[in-house]
Parts: sequence; C-alpha cells; structure tokens
Amino acid sequence: MTTINVNGQQREVKVDAETPLLWVLRDDLGLTGTKFGCGIAQCGACTVHVDGAPVRSCQLPVGEIGNRPVTTIEAIGATPAGARIQKAWLDLDVIQCGYCQSGQIMSAAALLASNPTPDDAAIDAAMAGNICRCGTYVRIREGIKEAARHG
Repeated sequence: MTTINVNGQQREVKVDAETPLLWVLRDDLGLTGTKFGCGIAQCGACTVHVDGAPVRSCQLPVGEIGNRPVTTIEAIGATPAGARIQKAWLDLDVIQCGYCQSGQIMSAAALLASNPTPDDAAIDAAMAGNICRCGTYVRIREGIKEAARHG
C-alpha cells in the first residue's frame, strides 16, 4: 500500500512503487483531468505539480513521491496562480481542442507562482515542454500575461 497526498487529501493506493503517477491518478483515484499524451515526458499533457513544481506524471514512479504533495488540474484553481490562469484561459478563450490544456495550465500556474511577472523569454522557457497540436501558443502566452496582470 502506498500513501500519497493528492490535492490536499491523503490517499492510499495498492500499486507497485514503479507505477507511473499518471496511472495512479487516472485509474486508481479517478482524477482524469491529467491527460496521457506521449508517454515519454516530451509533450507535457500529463503535467502535475509535486511539491509545487511541474513534473511529467507519465514518467514519475509513484514510489518516488514520498511525502511531497501532488496537485492536479482538479485542484489548481484553489491556488492563487492557478485561479488567475484558469480565469484568463476562459476570458481569452485560450482553449481550442483542450486536450493539452490541463498540462498547459499546470505549467503556467507553476510559472506564475515562482515568477509573478514573467517576460516573453521566461514564458517561452517555462512552457517549452508543453506541446499544443492546435497551435494556440499565442493565446497561451496572452493568457499567462493576462493572469500576471491580475496577480
């Protein structure tokens, strides 16, 4: 039995310690907002926060998390940066197909939590690992700037 803190709650799961966090979140805890993309930590669709830092959950064994808290897209709106990002996403209609957006929002929220006024270079660096097949990169950047203006 493995115990992890997800979205502020202690959760027990009966999985092998090498099971990727993504599958624990989706299959064992029913938190399906985090998406499977490439499975090799290259696209960012599976991004969650572990101890406030964005990580690719498809490659992170659940046994490596320990006591560090995990935050998923289902709870990011409870954080100040996450709430601003989600509002900006809706206000600017950032989402197109939406598949990558949970990962995009998680990376953007982590950026604003650590850098409340990022410039274009900081935004590009923070978001470089999140791929959007619809190509909404301009709207994503504007969403981050809009959220930063209201921080």
